[in-house]
Amino acid sequence: MKTTPLEPGNFYHYYNRGNNKENLFRSDNNYQYFISLMFKYLPSIADVYSYCLLPNHFHLILRIKDENQLGFEYFNHRQISQPFSNFFNAYAKAFNKMYCRTGSLFQKHPKRIKVSNSDYLKNLIIYINTNSSHHRVANFETYKYSSYQDLISNESTDISRKEVINLFDDIENFKSILRMKKDITL
Repeated sequence: MKTTPLEPGNFYHYYNRGNNKENLFRSDNNYQYFISLMFKYLPSIADVYSYCLLPNHFHLILRIKDENQLGFEYFNHRQISQPFSNFFNAYAKAFNKMYCRTGSLFQKHPKRIKVSNSDYLKNLIIYINTNSSHHRVANFETYKYSSYQDLISNESTDISRKEVINLFDDIENFKSILRMKKDITL
């Protein structure tokens, strides 16, 4: 399967799961480390709009920065993809070392889908932020490993909160829509 090229100014749904459906996250430290690496490697080339980490898979919504926001070193697809490679490799190496395992942690390459319109983007934001409820892992409103708490908080965050909330008009509308559509499927 050919990988969708990353293009400046576009949104992408990034996702993957553990190799052989194994867990990617076994402890709170694993989740926290993945999130810290995401915000270490990706801000140079993308804005994070939403994420959800579940034991055996993850979802991210990212907007690749516009050409004028990217440094000169990111003028082609391969260079834009390098921070993703660094991020996933750093996590896999640390996870393998921590659990004395070898081999691939992730199932093949991460998948990504270009988000083609604002309705799809909004539905995807709803889906990803309610994914823990959808998979019956935890109530999305209290789940620690998704962007939901950052999106509804007034605390400082690396998430593109303002842009996400603007898609739903305001925070109360955002919360209400997510509560109504927590079982949405794409």
